[in-house]
Amino acid sequence: MILVTADVGGSKTAVAITRDGQRIFSLTGSGAAVRPGRTMTSASTIADLTRKALAQAGLLRADGLVVGAAGAGRASDAEEVRAVLARERIADRVVVVTDVALALEALGSPTGAVLVAGTGSIAIGRGADGATVRQGGYGWQMGDEGGGYWIGLEALRAVGLAHDGRGPATALDRLLRRAVSAADFRDLVAWATIASPREVAGLTRLVMEAASAGDGIATAILDRAAEWLSGLLRAMAGHFPEGTISLGFTGGLLTEGSPLVDRVRGRLDLRYAPPITIDPLVGGPRLLV
Repeated sequence: MILVTADVGGSKTAVAITRDGQRIFSLTGSGAAVRPGRTMTSASTIADLTRKALAQAGLLRADGLVVGAAGAGRASDAEEVRAVLARERIADRVVVVTDVALALEALGSPTGAVLVAGTGSIAIGRGADGATVRQGGYGWQMGDEGGGYWIGLEALRAVGLAHDGRGPATALDRLLRRAVSAADFRDLVAWATIASPREVAGLTRLVMEAASAGDGIATAILDRAAEWLSGLLRAMAGHFPEGTISLGFTGGLLTEGSPLVDRVRGRLDLRYAPPITIDPLVGGPRLLV
């Protein structure tokens, strides 16, 4: 069986092709998170990347396509994306779930929790009764604390406070202006006015760079981010029965080597097992079993 799995986020989309459970090809493209009223755009991006992956793997069509997309939490939106992809005739069967549902399947445990931190942030868990529970993940306007957009926005705010003298000086001023080709502070303000959530989230790497060089403001931003992320899991722990809770980390901010990983680990509720890094793409074949 040829199966395509797509992990769709705000900043990137990752696609994997498996043949009888063995991965034979992977490809990464631009983000295509589902937005209300823009499901066609998301579906078209997913379809184009899927078709490109199949072609590069020497295939014309798949038996199944599993899409785990950020923003697909509303059943109507998920169905619209599924219907569009089905009409593309790139797979005999199409399943659309949320990106966190895909990640939870990839955990490989009937019960447990997954913390996702990329452009946004969310925690999702599944108890012994099969019921799922979530914390966060309400988008960049209402939540996503500790995610990439939140970190980037905190960096911009810190630079603004430093410029006014209402906050301490920070190396983020120089780093951010250089990154967006801003000649001065006013140019940075103009950039921030029109920057997309994905562009703001892209500033996270500069915060990590400044923190590793000893900048106190950048370090404090990462510490607060870790507190928000670990707080998602603390709030969810009470929904599980007594015992150790399996835990997975995923998302661009929680890859091995990220300065956020150890910060979050150090703040975990004692009921959680040491977290493992998971690949959401592994969840696709399990959803079609």
